[in-house]
Parts: sequence; structure tokens; C-alpha cells
Amino acid sequence: MISAPFSSIADPARTRRRRGHARLLLLAGAVPALAVMLAPSPAAADFRLCNRSASRVGIALGYKDGNSWSTEGWWNIGPNSCETLLRGDLVARYYYVYAIDYDLGGEWSGKAFMCTREKEFTIRGIADCLARGFDRTGFFEVDTQEQKSWTVQLTEPQRSAAVPGAAPAIPPANPPMPPKKP
Repeated sequence: MISAPFSSIADPARTRRRRGHARLLLLAGAVPALAVMLAPSPAAADFRLCNRSASRVGIALGYKDGNSWSTEGWWNIGPNSCETLLRGDLVARYYYVYAIDYDLGGEWSGKAFMCTREKEFTIRGIADCLARGFDRTGFFEVDTQEQKSWTVQLTEPQRSAAVPGAAPAIPPANPPMPPKKP
């Protein structure tokens, strides 16, 4: 039997064919991976709060958790930034927010009273806050209109140049008229 002498130098035409097959296989594997990376991802359904004030704020959130109420805090949000407070689809129509301005003092509050405390907390129930050792705090209501996600824009209150303690200037209903000429 006569055999061809062995050579470590491959046939150039054969090497080109193998490289072409390798490129085709590589491309075939890359296309599905690229399609997965470029496919639209589902929209995030969250409860977010954006602090549009010039101050750092602390946020407490109240919501119905099944059959009972829960309050949580504190999220610390810097000026002109946003934070996701709850992740996933919203399950309630109404949520309640209390915010405190760390830099200038003041608060964003309302008439829905729930339990809070000074340090980080998760509190179940809104009754008997003081008897249970918590603070009783007024939250403002946020109506999400049953949307799956919602963003609250916390803005600075309009400040007037009025003198503190003075009654606001209210234009008279019937402004005075100049006297009639005789």
C-alpha cells in the first residue's frame, strides 16, 4: 500500500471551506442571541416617586396589603431624582404618601392617618398608632386610577412673596370705582 506523505501544511482550498463553515455556524448562533437582546422587554409596572424639589426628602408609603394596611419608610431621595418604591403591577387603586423635607423643613402630608416611626420601618395596621409605640402621621392620597404603574411627581409648593403671618391679598369682588364727575 502506498500512502501519500503526511504534511502539516493543510490544503489551502480545504482550509478556506472550513473557515467559511465555521463563520456560518458562528453567525447562525449569534443571530438568535442578538434577537433576544434586541427584543422589546415588558414595561416595568412599578410605583415610583420623583423628587422634583431642590431638597433631599424622606418618603413613607401606605397601602392596602391584602386585608390589612401597611406602611413602610424611609426612602431617602435626593433632589431631582426618582426612586421605585414598589416593584411589579400595582394591586390597589389608592396609595398614600408622606414626605418630609430634610434640608428646608416642612412636609407633604394629608388627612389619611397611618403609623410611622423615626427609623426604618414596616408597620402592619393603622389603628392605635400611639398605643403601639408609633407616631400617627397624615398621608396624602394618590389615586392611580387602577393603572398597573404610577409615578408621583413631588414638587416644591408655590411660595409667595407675602409677609409671614399676613393675610393673603385677595382682590375685592367689586373694585372701587373712581368718583363720578359732577
